[in-house]
This record gives sequence, C-alpha cells and structure tokens, in this order.
Amino acid sequence: MIDLKQSVQYVKGVGPQRVKILNSIGVYTIYDLITYFPRDYEDRNNKKKIIDLCNGEEAVIEATAITNVTVAVIRKNMSILKLTVGDETGVATITWFNQIYLKNKFKIGNKYKFFGKVTNTFGKIEMVNPVFDNAEENKNTGKIVPIYPLTYNLSEYAIRQAIENALKTVNNKLEETLPDYILKEYNLEDINTAMNQIHFPDSFESCNKARKRLVFEELLTMQLALLQLKNQTTGQEGIAYSKEVKMSDVINILPFKLTKAQLKVLEEIDNDMESNKPMNRLLQGDVGSGKTIIAIISAYKATKCGYQSAIMAPTAILASQHIEEFRKILEPLGIRCEVLLGGTKKKQRDEILQKLKNGKIDVLVGTHSLLVEDVEFKNLGFVVTDEQHRFGVRQRENIIAKGKNPDVLVMTATPIPRTLALILYGDLDISIIDELPPNRKKIETFAVSYSLEERVNNFIRKNIEEGRQAYVVCPLVEENEELNMKSVTKICEKYKNEIFKDYRVELLHGKMKQKEKDEIMQDFKDGKINILVSTTVIEVGVNVPNANIMVIENSEHFGLAQLHQLRGRVGRGEYQSYCILKYRKSTPEAKERMKTMQETNNGFIIAEKDLELRGTGEFFGTRQHGLPEFKIANLFRDMDMLKSVQSVAIKIESEDPKLELDKNKKLNKLIKEKFTKRVEI
Repeated sequence: MIDLKQSVQYVKGVGPQRVKILNSIGVYTIYDLITYFPRDYEDRNNKKKIIDLCNGEEAVIEATAITNVTVAVIRKNMSILKLTVGDETGVATITWFNQIYLKNKFKIGNKYKFFGKVTNTFGKIEMVNPVFDNAEENKNTGKIVPIYPLTYNLSEYAIRQAIENALKTVNNKLEETLPDYILKEYNLEDINTAMNQIHFPDSFESCNKARKRLVFEELLTMQLALLQLKNQTTGQEGIAYSKEVKMSDVINILPFKLTKAQLKVLEEIDNDMESNKPMNRLLQGDVGSGKTIIAIISAYKATKCGYQSAIMAPTAILASQHIEEFRKILEPLGIRCEVLLGGTKKKQRDEILQKLKNGKIDVLVGTHSLLVEDVEFKNLGFVVTDEQHRFGVRQRENIIAKGKNPDVLVMTATPIPRTLALILYGDLDISIIDELPPNRKKIETFAVSYSLEERVNNFIRKNIEEGRQAYVVCPLVEENEELNMKSVTKICEKYKNEIFKDYRVELLHGKMKQKEKDEIMQDFKDGKINILVSTTVIEVGVNVPNANIMVIENSEHFGLAQLHQLRGRVGRGEYQSYCILKYRKSTPEAKERMKTMQETNNGFIIAEKDLELRGTGEFFGTRQHGLPEFKIANLFRDMDMLKSVQSVAIKIESEDPKLELDKNKKLNKLIKEKFTKRVEI
C-alpha cells in the first residue's frame, strides 16, 4: 500500500524549489497533491481546418510549418516570435511573446498541432501564445486538460506534471474509502478511477462521474461527523432552568425597545433553557442586528438560576467591548462580570481564576484564553461562542466540557443561507434575527476606481469637519508586489503625512501588541482619532457610533461576506453613513461583487451571492470554521447532492449510530481520518 503521508518532495520532478511553492498552497504530502483538484477544464479536442476558424474561439489546428520562426526584439525584455503555418484550406500566423527558446523548435515541412485562441481580422488568421505538439503527440493537445488554482511562480504545466507523476507513483493502489454497498446503491466510481478521471479525464462524462463520487464522499463524511457530534448531547440530561426567573425583568428596564425578531429568538432560547435537554442553538443575525443583548439577557437567566456563564469572543477588542455592555446592563442587577484575556497580567489572572472557582464571578467574558486547562468554573451552565466560524467544533467541545452539559448559544454575523446553515451546523438548532433595530439607517455604498481618489478624500474631509470619523481598511500588512497593493503601513503614512496631515490618523493591524491595539481602539472610540487606518482586525463587532465612513482599499481582493462585515462597522449612530469601495482591477467577478454591495444591505442575499461567486472554500473567510476543508464540493453548485447525501447520512446513522457494523468500518475510518485531522483545535 502506498504511503500517502509521504512528503511531496519524493514525487518525480518536484525539486527543493518547487516543494516550497507547493507547501505555500497547502500541498505537503502525496495525498495533498492528488487531492489538489482542478478548478476547471479546457477541451483541446476541438480540431478545425484553418478556413473554418472563427474569431474568439479556442481550437486545435494541424498545420505544416511554411517558414522558420522570425524574432523581432522590440525593447529590452520584449521579443515577438512569428511562424507561418498552413493546411490544405489556408494559412495562419502563430505568434509568441518573450519565448525565445522556441526559435529553433520548428522545421519547415514538418506537421504540428497548435491549440489557442483565434483572432480572425478581415480573413487574416492568427493564434497568440498557443500550446503545441508534434503531429503524432498528444502532450498538450487532443485531450481534456485540467486547469488548477495557481500561485505565483507555479505554472499549469508544472502542477499538472507533478500530479501526473504522483498518480503514477500511486499506481491505482489507493485503498477504497467507501463501503461496497454505497458504491453500488448510488452508482459511484471506485476511488482509483475517480482520482485518475478527475485529473486527466477521457471525456467530460468520465469527469462528471469522478466528481460525483468525490463530492458524495466529502459531503457524506461531513454529515456523518456532524450527526455523531449531535448524538453526543442527544439524550443527555441538561439543565432545566427555573420558569420563575423571567427574561422580561431585564427586557423591561432596557433603555431601548427590542425588535420582534429579537423577542422571538429570546422566546426560543427561554424554552430551550427551561427544558431539561441541553440547548445547542445557532443564532444568526446580520451586522448590528442586536445579538449581544440576546446573550446578556440569557446570561441573566442563567445567573439568577444559580449558574455561571462563559462568553467566548474571537478577539480581545470584541471581548473588551462585550464586557462593557454586559457590565452596563447586568451589574446594576447584582451580577458580577469579569473579563479574561491572553494579555491579562498574571497576578490579576490568578485572582480571577480563584474567584471563578469559588463562584464569585457570574459571567466570564474572554477569548481563546477561556479554553486553557486551569480555567475552572464552579458551576458553568451557559456558554456563548461569538463568531462561530472563528472557532473549531473541537474548541466548542472544549469549553462545554468545563461544565456539566451546559446550554450553548453559538452566534454569528456571517449570514449563511438557511438551507445551508441547517446542513452545515447539523448539530445545532437555528434562530435568525432577520430585522435591524428601527434607528438603523441604510448605509450608502459606492464603488469607485482610484481615478476618483481625490473626490473621495474631499468627501472624508467634509465629514471630519462636521465632527465625524472614518475607517480606512486595507487587505495586507506587508507589501505584496505580485498583487501590487500598498501595505497598510505605507497607506497610513500617505494619509498621515500628505493627504490628511491636519488630522490625527492612526494605524491598527494584527501584528501590533495587544495593549497598543486596545489603546488605539479606545482613542478612536473616544473621538481622539479622526481616521483609523486598519487591516480587517476591526471586522468583528467593534462599535463606534460617531464613525460614519468606511473606505475599503483594493476592495476587489475581499469576498462579499467580508465586505459586508466591514461595512457593518459604520451606521451604528444617528448619522447617515457611507461605505466607499475603491478598486484597481475590475474583473467581471469584481464588478458583480461591487454591484451586489451597492444594491443591497441584506446579509442573507449577499451570502447567497458570495457562495455562488466563490464557492465555500473562501466563503467563511477562514478555514477554521470547525469543519473539514472542502477540497472539491461547492455548496452552491452541489446543494441538491448535499440534500440527498444528508438523507443518506441520516439513514446510515439511524441504523448504526457509532458506525460499528462491518459494512460501515470504512466510513468510520474515513471520518476519524478526515474529521479529527482537519479540524483545528
């Protein structure tokens, strides 16, 4: 049996340099390489005579070299090579740029095959930068060719060659991962055929069959793993909170009115808390829809019933903001709230841990620091994880284990289409806040090219003169020549020293010390900073009602869901707010994204569109969302298969919950390998 964990460096043709590049795209082992699936295919079977070629099409011609290659050097680093070829119907010019090595590649009178895009201008036929073969070869032409997601310095040919050599090493000896009865019942290809045909298909039909099998396996393992997770809590005795403690005691003293959607969600949570089944609920609410107050009111009920609450946020900034809000509402009601961060000083930390263990803290807010082993609760009964996609499933289990079947509320501002949420979070019940508080104004959104930069700057200046503040968000901390983006540091310097030197401009990014980040964020909240130039560290939850402008630099490099999250940082006060998306390159996909952002503020519509445009790989903005990383399934494209696979998973799970039967041993092994290996802890 082939060792799939073997380093990719042992694959023929992968040298030390290429190993580094492959590692940079997450390919470390032979398994990683053969599961680095194509994103598309090119049909190089479309053979035509020169006379039949149409402008703009891609085609293969078989033609004889009529001339030698001519080379014209236009300037340093710029050369043009031309070759005239012909068949019995006509002649064509083949043109290459900067490929001097092709100069002596062709002999007059010899036949070759060329594949490329055709230009037909007034009957003059040309192909630019085509791939080619000798007439009797099929290396680059006469077949379906896979197109892979690439990185800088890695050509399609190089990745294709590496995968082809890896498959030769494997030599059809992959161990079957699905049980025979599933392969037969659902008419699926065996693993070796599927793996060969997904990379180098004989036909599009073979390719589709291979993809069906691989997608089926990926979705089935995910669904079975989620069902197993749900089974861990199903049937367990949870906490039945007292019906005497009313959430309305807090609701009635709030300085604002809750929306109907918030009240409906609280009713669902109240019912869960009062039942003796452990609550496992996902709360989805768009940016600014008021999820935090739901957590505060629920924590009130837990405390008054004699239990402690743990509130886990993904960043220190968000945790600090949460503690302010929890204290403001709960401390006047006699509830003791505390915050624990990675940066909390040792003496203070020890004090907090002692109080927590003795039950002298009712609500503990924190980051990943709550997961540490020495954090012990006296009586943990209620757990909130905010921004669930930032925490793995294992992390959720880790915090839950600190109590005895506590109730769990998982909150996210990443709107996920409901059908998808039901399937992705198969172990959770779902609540949705689908309306914004009545005082929230629509954020006006504009997509502008950099040619309008001066107008944007004047607009920012006008708003600052009126007393407002602005965010400027950049994609990167370091310079990236490949993407031609200025680093956040350089952009900040330009704003500070040139464009807005009369105002206070400050920088915030993830590589700064926590104390420094917190001080800058506090100064911005207090109105001491006019313009905050930042990376996406401000994406989640920060509340500055006076900031009414969000400028996003190089916005084409952000996904829709992320743009929507960033936009939600403004529009939190009484002032009309604006989001300005600056872009350099306007690809059709980027245009589509900008259009969606300008047309709607509805996070769920945006989520649907984002999923459609980018698939799930990037949809969550991070791979650490607690699920195995999807290598081939696209949850938008494969929604129908996902639904049918879910029913298959439920059927298998009802017959054999722990996958202990002989016929399901392969599935059990597959889930253990995939799920435990892929989930980040």
